[in-house]
Amino acid sequence: MKTVTTEKAPAAIGPYSQAKIYGGIVYCSGQIPVDPATGNIEAKDVEGQTVQACANVSALLEAAGSSLGKVIKTTCFLADIADFAAFNKVYEKYFISRPARSCVAVKDIPKGALVEIECIAEI
Repeated sequence: MKTVTTEKAPAAIGPYSQAKIYGGIVYCSGQIPVDPATGNIEAKDVEGQTVQACANVSALLEAAGSSLGKVIKTTCFLADIADFAAFNKVYEKYFISRPARSCVAVKDIPKGALVEIECIAEI
């Protein structure tokens, strides 16, 4: 098993890894829309936050030797299910291979984020 870290995605904010590789598969921890350069959530709307979360996922996959096109499954968390359509409009531009997906609304996301995306991909 290998641990993946990159400065191009936000550092873990708890006792976990950004990603782990096992058996040719990368398991990425949830990525919230923190700008890794500032450590802050810059966007205020779900569209802007989804763009940043997708960029963070992409950077993490790249560090693991994978890409968005190799994603098998995503799990997406929204702070408000009313943002589902706006989220999908951005999401579909990044995950063009249409991986399997779950998308749910949750009570809270760390740092007050509106979206979080985790994924599993092949290397």
